[in-house]
Amino acid sequence: MRVYFIALTLLLITAVCGPVMAVGEDAKYSYITVRDVHIELNKNQALIHVNYVLDDGTQLIVLLLGKQDIKNKLLKILNYEDAKVSNIEMTHADLVLDGISYTYGRGIYWFPSHKFNVVIPDLKVSSPQVTREYKMTSEFPNGMGYFSP
Repeated sequence: MRVYFIALTLLLITAVCGPVMAVGEDAKYSYITVRDVHIELNKNQALIHVNYVLDDGTQLIVLLLGKQDIKNKLLKILNYEDAKVSNIEMTHADLVLDGISYTYGRGIYWFPSHKFNVVIPDLKVSSPQVTREYKMTSEFPNGMGYFSP
C-alpha cells in the first residue's frame, strides 16, 4: 500500500513541476506538447482541431482526475479562452469558437490575426476558398478574408 502512495505522490509532483521543466520547449505548455492545429472557418464560426501529446507521467493522473485540466490548458495554449470544447481525448481535441470573424454582410468575413501562447509546429487555417499553412509559428499573421455561402 505504501508503494502505491509513493508512486502516486511522485506522479503528482511530476504534474506540478511540469510547467517549470517545460520552459525551453516552444511547442510545450506544462505537460502538453502541441503537434498541430487546424482551424476551419465557416461563416462566423471557427472549428479548431488540436493534436497533442501528453507527458507519460501525467496520463495516469488525467485518467484518475478527468480531462478538465487538459481543457483549461488547451484554452490557454490556443489563447481562445471563450472557445467551447466539443470533444477532448488523450491525443486530440475539437473546439468551437462562435463570433470569431468580422462580418461585412453578403457572406463576406474577415478572420483577424491571432497570437498563440506556444509555438505551433504545423498550423493550418482553412476557409471555403483557401488554406494557409504555417510551420513553427506562434501566430496567425495578417488575418484572412473569405466568403461563406
